[in-house]
Amino acid sequence: MASTVAQIMARDPESVTADATVGDAAQRMRDADTGDVVVLDSDRLVGILTDRDIAVRVVAEGRAASTGVREVCSGQDLTTVTPDTSIDAAAQLMREKAVRRLPVVEGDHVVGVVSIGDLAIERDERSALADISATEANR
Repeated sequence: MASTVAQIMARDPESVTADATVGDAAQRMRDADTGDVVVLDSDRLVGILTDRDIAVRVVAEGRAASTGVREVCSGQDLTTVTPDTSIDAAAQLMREKAVRRLPVVEGDHVVGVVSIGDLAIERDERSALADISATEANR
């Protein structure tokens, strides 16, 4: 059984620059079959944008796909973990901060993303969430 985030995280996450549009980010998510992209400014992590952020902060607010990623990504008080963070500590952070994904950083570089689904698969692969997380996406 894995004990650290490094053992279960998705490595080399998809990214967009902070000046990209939400439309660009959504296309990147679609093409990579992922629900999030990390947002970088000169290779420095400034946020994370999820498919839910797009639904709630863009579509539901009537904003256009040309809206800048920087305007709608989760960035202020962004919670991150390091590769050696324990899985239990990552799960606790997700609970405390009410987030479903945590960027994994090493120094100033993003090296992965760990999701609530990753934790579910690791902790109880027979759970409903693990089962859903492990299935192939429906395009």
